[in-house]
This record gives sequence, C-alpha cells and structure tokens, in this order.
Amino acid sequence: MLRAGGWTGRRLADELGVGEATAKRWLAGRGLTLEGLDRLADIAGTDIAELSRLAEGAGEGLAQELTLAQERALSQDAFLSFLFIVILGGYSPTEVAKDFDVTPRQMEAALLRLERLALIDRRPGWRVRPLVDRSIVWRKTPMRAMFEDRMKEQFLAMDFADERAVYASEVMKLSAQGAATLAELIEQHRRDVQALAERDRDMAHLPRSWHGMLCAARPLDMSGLDAFEGETV
Repeated sequence: MLRAGGWTGRRLADELGVGEATAKRWLAGRGLTLEGLDRLADIAGTDIAELSRLAEGAGEGLAQELTLAQERALSQDAFLSFLFIVILGGYSPTEVAKDFDVTPRQMEAALLRLERLALIDRRPGWRVRPLVDRSIVWRKTPMRAMFEDRMKEQFLAMDFADERAVYASEVMKLSAQGAATLAELIEQHRRDVQALAERDRDMAHLPRSWHGMLCAARPLDMSGLDAFEGETV
C-alpha cells in the first residue's frame, strides 16, 4: 500500500522523523513494533485490523495458472501483459505510469481490463492485489508465442562479448531425470531473483532500471562440430 502511494524510505523517514535506514527496514518488514506498524498503516490510509484481514487471505485462492482466454487477452496487448507481469512482481501501477509516461486515463483503462479478466482485485488509489500466484509458469501457447515475438530478439541481439554482459553457460550430459531436476533448479532461481528484486527495491540507494532475465536449457545440436582430425603418425 505504501509503495502504491509513492512512499519511499527517504520520504517515510522525513514524515516519521526517523533515520532513512530505519524507514527502509520497516518497509522491508523488519524491526517493526506494533506502534511503528500502526503509524505506517495510518500513513497508508488503513489500520491494523484491515491489515490483519488481508494477511489472513494472502495467498488463499490464488490461481496457479491462467485460462486460455486470459492468456489470449494478455498476448494481444504488449503493455497489458507487461503491466500484469510486473504487478505480480510487486510493482505498483503508480511506478509503472511514472517510468513509462502512462497517462492516468491509459492506466485506468488497463487496470479495468485486468480486473474484468479476473487477474487483479482493485482498491482505491491504484492499489491492486493480483489474483494469480506470482510463481505462475507460463505453459500455454499465447504467452509463449508473445515471448517468441517480442522478447526473444532482445536476448538474441545481446552482445555476449561485451564485458558488461551478465550470463553463465554450461555444457553437460543429463538423463531425462537430470533434465527435469535442472528445470526445477531454473524455476527456483527465478524465485530467488524475485526475492533479490524485492530486497533491492527496499534497500538500494542507487537508481534502478528495468532488466530482463532468461534462463534456458535445451538439447544441443552437435551437427556443427567437425570430428577432430589428428596428425597421422
């Protein structure tokens, strides 16, 4: 709620008369007393009773995957799909509107579409709650096809020789069971990155920019390798 209202650690520190480091710890949910929680709730326009009710329902009844109709609707609108994905990641519509110069009218229309698709629950002041579990895995064709059309090229065009490029690669032999375990490790890595983004959002002092991450594994095409031709003795 605080993030949706544009409250940062520095702004909270000024409002509450505490150090910025303390305010950021509170935003991250650490070191909060009942009194501190009550003060934050008041700033967010809520109270502890409502927070308690929200906490009891957190994670309950969240969809584990999208319907085909929902994926089709998202895949037909690049901004709508991006907005939904970042809402799942904990980012507020207010932050997205600021970063991409989205007008209030445009954001209202997008949030209304997401609400009608039963993907979010809207609250006053552009506060939203996703109705889908953030660990969702995109398994259906529409969103995978959208990634193929719009996102894949960004990774294919990446200059892997650039010293600023961040990537890791490995070649290995795996059984079917090993490949399945690798898929689980990749999914766990995605969740670890989500946790990293949350910590960075709460604690970072440097400006942040949007990043995309792709973790992929596939059977190697070995046809391009020529047999080693050693010197004849």
